[in-house]
Amino acid sequence: MTASCGAEPLRLLVNGRAQSIEGVPREATLLHLLRNDLGLNGPKYGCGLGQCGACTVHVDGVAARSCVIPAHGVAGRSITTLEGLGSRGSWHPVQAAFEEEQAAQCGYCLNGMVMQAAALLARDPQASEQRIRAELSGNLCRCGTHIEILDAVQRAAVRMREELNP
Repeated sequence: MTASCGAEPLRLLVNGRAQSIEGVPREATLLHLLRNDLGLNGPKYGCGLGQCGACTVHVDGVAARSCVIPAHGVAGRSITTLEGLGSRGSWHPVQAAFEEEQAAQCGYCLNGMVMQAAALLARDPQASEQRIRAELSGNLCRCGTHIEILDAVQRAAVRMREELNP
């Protein structure tokens, strides 16, 4: 990104770590900041219009399309990307379920599907199949793994309910 003269650094919390980024242009999107400045490649550039879901992140725990959010609009807020949701050996239940159900083919939609599902199950671990389908309906997948994705989210929901009520 190009430097902005005299601008204050942009401060936000990304994946639990305080970040202070210098020279973020006013027109920069959160997606560009995450990928270009912080090297986080979980969120993908898909449509650039907030319609495909490939760029989904959590902003203060709420699923949001990072390609249409101005970077400066999230100053001081908490951002979680796929990299911050969990990590190998310590997967988030949704990530683990996607792996177990082999719910990825090309993987381009995977970020959005996982992040959208994780936000839903954090709000509603009792989510029905109908609710899960509705929640994921705005995330585009062209590879045909829809059944596996649905199975993975339902598996994650069961696992998260079991964690809440052992």
